Amino acid sequence: MKLDFSIIFRQEILLLLLKSYGWTLAITVMALAIGIILGTILAVFMVLPKDKFINKVLNAFSQIYLAVIRGTPVLVQLMIICFVIFADVIFFNREISPYIIATIGFGLNSAAYVAEIMRAGIMSVDRGQFEAGRAVGLSYGTTMKRIILPQSAKNILPPLGNEAIVLLKETSVALIIGVSEFFTAIKGIVNTSYNVITPYLFAAIVYFITVYLISFGLKLLERRLQRSERS
Repeated sequence: MKLDFSIIFRQEILLLLLKSYGWTLAITVMALAIGIILGTILAVFMVLPKDKFINKVLNAFSQIYLAVIRGTPVLVQLMIICFVIFADVIFFNREISPYIIATIGFGLNSAAYVAEIMRAGIMSVDRGQFEAGRAVGLSYGTTMKRIILPQSAKNILPPLGNEAIVLLKETSVALIIGVSEFFTAIKGIVNTSYNVITPYLFAAIVYFITVYLISFGLKLLERRLQRSERS
């Protein structure tokens, strides 16, 4: 079977691929945003001083959440969210879109990994920084937000970029709940053209370029953070 890019570069096929690629990027970005927000909250719960009962409860909740999410495949999580949790949910007289379900599912999954990244970044900041913030009268939350988290950014950024890359590639499993993302469109082309090599090679090139651009952007951001730190 030979390469034949003419099956890719047709107007209707390119429009389909562009639309599905847009959904892949949208799901990745929104899911990562959910992951960062929820993951940061979970990380803060994990580093709370365990001198109060509520802190112990929040810490235990975080540990259980991470154990459950990291201990089960994302495919299983998506199917549970889609076919169990949101099976009969109606919102504004309409069923919830599988794209929204996929975004929520990937976001909840990403949060467990982002939480560990954030926790490690928080722990990498010298304890004296936290004590200094508390000494000048800042609350725990304010100290965390204005002092600890900004300083941990340079340590958090590289693994957070890796999580974005992993999330981008994981979106391909969303086809199981009816999401027409980029890889689903590629599989459709394979099934209709009976050409395996060209569509999959094209998909590999697109994923590679996307991952390279994400990595390049992260490196630029890291250098900028390092320069601002020196100055």
